[in-house]
Amino acid sequence: MRSRRARLVTLLCAFAAAISLTGCGLVSSSGTFHDASLPGGDKPLDGAKLTVTSKSFTEGVLLGKITATYLAAAGADITDLTGAPGSASSRQAQLNGDADVLWEYTGTGWVNYHNETETISDPGELWQRVHDVEKRDHNLEWLPPANFNDTYAFGASTPTADRLKVKSLSDVAALPVPDRTFCVDDEFFSRSDGFIPMLEKYGIPYNTPNGVPSGNVTRMDAGVVYTATAKSSPCNFGMVYTTDGRVKNLNLVVLDDDKKFFLPYSGTAVVRGEIIDRYPQLRTLLGTISERLTDQLMQDLNGRVDIDGEDPADVAYDWLKSEGLIE
Repeated sequence: MRSRRARLVTLLCAFAAAISLTGCGLVSSSGTFHDASLPGGDKPLDGAKLTVTSKSFTEGVLLGKITATYLAAAGADITDLTGAPGSASSRQAQLNGDADVLWEYTGTGWVNYHNETETISDPGELWQRVHDVEKRDHNLEWLPPANFNDTYAFGASTPTADRLKVKSLSDVAALPVPDRTFCVDDEFFSRSDGFIPMLEKYGIPYNTPNGVPSGNVTRMDAGVVYTATAKSSPCNFGMVYTTDGRVKNLNLVVLDDDKKFFLPYSGTAVVRGEIIDRYPQLRTLLGTISERLTDQLMQDLNGRVDIDGEDPADVAYDWLKSEGLIE
């Protein structure tokens, strides 16, 4: 996904000349998705030839498989290039015209692609700003965002949240100093929009006696943070991603960022301008997917891949079928 992202299950892939991708581990190879049709056999994209790409982390591949399956069911001839490692390969393929459709994140567009430092906490405003600059600079159409926000957050085990009576980061800031213990990964600890500025925002500065002493912070691999948080050892609060399947699997409570420190990362389907002009029906088709996607749903779908070991192509097909979008 975003260059900021580390997932439990990653894909070790090679993106060769924007033509061939091979997926590894629990995630299926590119070019594989299930045949299906729309209810009633409608084919609004009959005759269209489209290339769908995605980044290599689980959620990116899932969104790519959902999109490839659904657009193929609508009659399009789909080339599946899902699973491009990191942000650069999939993004570059779209900029080069080698890929037509890619799921992106508004925070990624703002920070990583346009090097903006202003924090815009309103998801709608951020989407509009990214939409406008991407249309102007690259003729990329960022369609209205889905109803999920895969951003940074802090979580706690359910027993710990109940014991400390915390629901928000402001509640954490009001705790006695010994209870303000955190697990974070090195990348989040060091980010200019990460851990230390977050503590400043909430009035509990890092490495201060009345804030968060350095001994209250444990730095560890991102994957280990989830299990440490679930055990409440060595920390009461751990950095999580809001749509990660482990949030639900480990019964973690996601704390409200009530001061709106973290930038929104709303999932958004991005289509090359000339393609959306040629096939305007993509707006409706991709909107049909977007409007159904929520934080909880993405936790469920991500968990089926990362925790249960299912193939993303199978998960995508099953979900589309359960929603009555394909048959």
